[in-house]
Amino acid sequence: MIHEQDFALEESSDPATVPKRVALVQRRDSLRVEAETEEMVMTVPHLVLGEVIAFELLVAGLAVYSLLFDAPLEQVANPLKTPNPAKAPWYFLGLQELLHYFPPVVAGVLAPLLVVVGLIVIPYFRINVRRSRLWDRRDQAGLLAFGAAVLLLLGFLTVFGVWPLVVPSSAMATLMTASFLYPREHGWWGELCRLSLPSWIMTWFVICTITLTLIGTYFRGPGWSWVWPWG
Repeated sequence: MIHEQDFALEESSDPATVPKRVALVQRRDSLRVEAETEEMVMTVPHLVLGEVIAFELLVAGLAVYSLLFDAPLEQVANPLKTPNPAKAPWYFLGLQELLHYFPPVVAGVLAPLLVVVGLIVIPYFRINVRRSRLWDRRDQAGLLAFGAAVLLLLGFLTVFGVWPLVVPSSAMATLMTASFLYPREHGWWGELCRLSLPSWIMTWFVICTITLTLIGTYFRGPGWSWVWPWG
């Protein structure tokens, strides 16, 4: 017998918040439980083993590379002669490349601040509770809103002449639109159509960062002018 004081009723729009259920089972009834199988792997050894192998391959590759090629050292530092151009470390060359296009406040303060704020805010959104694809609902209003956001971004980059970011941004927008117009379920295009919005944004961010870093490393010469690395 179940007494009223043994449980309390709670209202919630999110079933994951209050995972409480009441089941009345009689002796002549058999309890049937339907379990859902989820793809899960253990951290040890699956993830840790892969990380160890990747780390060993990276160390071996760096050792071989260091034996075949010398470090790009320049002449002895001279405080009376500033090198032209004075390049930051490679992990800051993306920001230094942005300084070529935007004012210092935008490229040196606002852009890194937005990245940091985004990393702080993302964990507070329930984006991984249900990993849905980008065009799960396939509504025309969402496509129009996406097109307006892309045009606004491309227009902003075009005004400042940031052509190295216009090209990858246009390519990513084209792929995202094509996944809406031509959906597939199988093959590599099907995997592309199943990507979620956070995956698309992260891919775009990584491509833009790599592009700016490569340009700042190999294609900038005296006065931060464009030079060819083989010239």
